[in-house]
Amino acid sequence: MIKPHGSNQLTPLYVQDDARRAQLLKDAEGLPSLLVSSAAAANAVMMGGGYFNPLTGYMDLADALSVAENMHTTKGLFWPVPIVNMVKSPPPAGAKRIALRDPNVEGNPVIAIQDVEKAEAVSEDQLGHMVEKIFRTQDPKHPGVAAFTSVGRTLVSGPIVVLSHSYFATDFPSTYRTAYQIRAEMEKLGWQKVVAFQTRNPMHRAHEELCRMAHKDVGADGILIHMLLGKLKPGDIPADVRDAAIRTMVDLYFPKGTVLITGYGFDMLYAGPREAVLHAVFRQNTGCTHLIVGRDHAGVGSYYGPFDAQAIFDREVPKGALAIQIYKADNTAWSKKLGRVVMMRDAPDHKPEDFINLSGTKVREMLSKGEDLPPEFSRPECAKILMKYYQSLPQ
Repeated sequence: MIKPHGSNQLTPLYVQDDARRAQLLKDAEGLPSLLVSSAAAANAVMMGGGYFNPLTGYMDLADALSVAENMHTTKGLFWPVPIVNMVKSPPPAGAKRIALRDPNVEGNPVIAIQDVEKAEAVSEDQLGHMVEKIFRTQDPKHPGVAAFTSVGRTLVSGPIVVLSHSYFATDFPSTYRTAYQIRAEMEKLGWQKVVAFQTRNPMHRAHEELCRMAHKDVGADGILIHMLLGKLKPGDIPADVRDAAIRTMVDLYFPKGTVLITGYGFDMLYAGPREAVLHAVFRQNTGCTHLIVGRDHAGVGSYYGPFDAQAIFDREVPKGALAIQIYKADNTAWSKKLGRVVMMRDAPDHKPEDFINLSGTKVREMLSKGEDLPPEFSRPECAKILMKYYQSLPQ
């Protein structure tokens, strides 16, 4: 199986020993507390699960700036986005160890314990520079920019031990999996070559066929459908609805034993190219050998070109920085001429009207009105699940 990023073995930061975890939770009650942002909590969950291997904690300002500037820490580790704990109020002066509290769970339980190495003020210029490099814009209307700039200006760095998977393990018990759990499952299945599909949306026929194409083209043993379970922007479909629709599709239309449906606990960044590289890093940590990167991967609005998330791997990711390979996909849609889903680049004789391709707005409109989607666009069983959700919303 492919090696993790930056090390020979995965080093998840979640304390798996029940007795030690219970003792640390008891110790945490006597420590100064810090209510962290949703983004920082998600970073802890990802480090806890081994997804952010080989990181041992939150980056300091020098590393955050270096990663934003050139995708390397000051010690040379390749990493695409800063993994930070930024807060509005610094920890108590002199505090060497603090309990980090989860903003996304009732009662704000302790999610991790952090050794405080530094608490550094981030200037407006430094923040703006990081934002520009990560998101390629400083537009406050960009949801990722808005989230990154709203959490405070004090960067608290240092190693952590993770004591909780937040709400992900309890709210999504059948779907949430750590990187080390996914590795173990793929090893049990005997999968050596695995293609990962990232999604924050339901999967229509085009996505389904894209997974099949990639599976066949790379000669994979299996497919990891890996969905984001954390916070999204308003208007995106909730994780439980996506989960139900995807499971229905896989159960009915994929051969048994060829697909793992899992999810990870992270908030969407909408950082386009940089986030695509982050997706590659943590899919490598799950053991996947290939990641499908399609049109406008991890994008939002018109902030990125349609294939910028593919181009970054050729132009900015140093050769050998990652072991995982990228499967570059074009837009896929049902061809009326050929009677099947194709990548548009493979049908140069087609005109736009030769494809069945609905916009997200049109899909939402049809489902809200109770209108069936074309079976060439969406599996009827999946469309019914989405229709039920849309019809439950206030009209």
